[in-house]
Amino acid sequence: MSSNVETLGSLERRVSMSVPTAEIEKQVDERLKKMARNVRMPGFRPGKVPMKLIAQTYGPQVRSEVLGDAVQKAFSDAVRDANLRVAGYPRIERKDVANDAALEFSATFEVYPEIKIGDVSSATIERPQVTVDDAAVDKTIEILRKQRVHYHVADRGAENGDRITIDYTGTQDGTEFEGGSGKDHTTVLGEGRLLADFEKAVVGLRAGESRTFELTFPEDYHGKDVAGKTASFSVTVKQVETPHLPEVDAEFAKQLGIGDGDIR
Repeated sequence: MSSNVETLGSLERRVSMSVPTAEIEKQVDERLKKMARNVRMPGFRPGKVPMKLIAQTYGPQVRSEVLGDAVQKAFSDAVRDANLRVAGYPRIERKDVANDAALEFSATFEVYPEIKIGDVSSATIERPQVTVDDAAVDKTIEILRKQRVHYHVADRGAENGDRITIDYTGTQDGTEFEGGSGKDHTTVLGEGRLLADFEKAVVGLRAGESRTFELTFPEDYHGKDVAGKTASFSVTVKQVETPHLPEVDAEFAKQLGIGDGDIR
């Protein structure tokens, strides 16, 4: 097997490979003979299937496997000999040439850029001085609490910040449209996961209550079939849950990796 490497750009390379036909046929024959020892076919005992029949049945598959292995080996040898660091997968194509003695292929790929580290012996680094005040600490603690929010079932109308579970059905001209219906859909009001007009219609509803309303989708809505159009929605609230933030106590501190729970 032979190969050569071409430079197509700053990072793009192409390897041309030549795989001897005789070597491919030799390996195909060896694999088929090995397969013949155990292959089973109707009307023949194991190991007694004629080679001609085995070649007809399994020859194309075996030849494809042998050729794939040979091309992969040729490619690996070429990039190793050229000391190339391949980035991603190569695009391998067979060349249409009149050469019965060999099969020729090309592999186009990119390589990692060479990075040279400059002399940093004379460089200076200024260490930043950061002051952390009480306000910054309180803000960070509040963020950590919100990341660990949990919810309790509430017996009242839904408010912004609540997590609700709903069933809803949307129709246009009395016909349901794709993506306009859902069951047991869970969302947190006020986080913008639903359209603002949809959320406004749900606010105030208690578990078990329903409401029907019209909604006009924005012109730039991601669903092109309904963008700018008006739909009628029927919504039933199945559950309302109110958020609870964890207390800043020893248990909270332990969750943050402070083993003794000291919050001072």
